[in-house]
Amino acid sequence: MTGPPSPLIQITYEKRVFARGDDRWRHKTHTFHLPCGECTITLEDVHLQLGLPVDGDAITGSVHSTDWGAICYELLGVIPDNINGGRIEMGWLRDTFSKPDDDSTELEKIRYARAYILQIIGDYLMSDLSRNLVHLIWLLKLVDFRAAGEFSWESAVLATLYREMCGVTRPNKAKIRGYLSLLQ
Repeated sequence: MTGPPSPLIQITYEKRVFARGDDRWRHKTHTFHLPCGECTITLEDVHLQLGLPVDGDAITGSVHSTDWGAICYELLGVIPDNINGGRIEMGWLRDTFSKPDDDSTELEKIRYARAYILQIIGDYLMSDLSRNLVHLIWLLKLVDFRAAGEFSWESAVLATLYREMCGVTRPNKAKIRGYLSLLQ
């Protein structure tokens, strides 16, 4: 994987595609209305670009009050210095889990894998508006890798983008989050 588009490209997408977003994006049908006709982003588009599972359980749930430090310690083996509203800094993840040692235990490898998947989610698939934070709710979905493979990750990626597209038509909305490569 080559990684997420640069912030410059993301800003260009936002300006080009959303400059007149309220004229083009239709909330009720989740479609773009363009001079040449209508188009929409589908699960097939997500599948063709990402190859993530579409069949499976929906990724749902909300967490209002959780001891995120304890969750991080249990699943990552370390507690971040700064947990803000259930979010941690992507830089901390990259620095803390840069590369596993050759003699890492199986548990350490699992923790590195969780951190790596969390980075992919936070950097690429369902990025935060700051593009520097990732919510730990995604870490809760990575407790068991077999169960995580049964989730419909494509649906979550598309739902995140749809929610942001519907919100971007508001006059006070300056940024969007999500997998913006689907808008190419």
